[in-house]
Amino acid sequence: MPLVHRIEFEHGTTTGKRVIRIDGKEILRRDWMFKLVGKETFQLGKMKCTITVEALGTFAYEYSLEVNGKNYEKFREEQSRKLLCWETHIGGEETRIVLVRH
Repeated sequence: MPLVHRIEFEHGTTTGKRVIRIDGKEILRRDWMFKLVGKETFQLGKMKCTITVEALGTFAYEYSLEVNGKNYEKFREEQSRKLLCWETHIGGEETRIVLVRH
């Protein structure tokens, strides 16, 4: 069953430091990287995820996320075709319901 995760990426633009957190738990830390751009790959369950850092000039960067080799937007689009999802409140708690389409 698919889950919702929060992925956080911290990028030190002077030191190259990179930190990745999933649902608040640190899963990767690299301090003092000399190359400020590049890729960081990590696993989220069975999915391979990659965060790419690209320079957009001297002091600007662009960040992108790939899931299983697809950019995040394409991954979400494919998931929305496969799954029917909605959120509701049950017993005072926010609940996510997911049905798989066949």
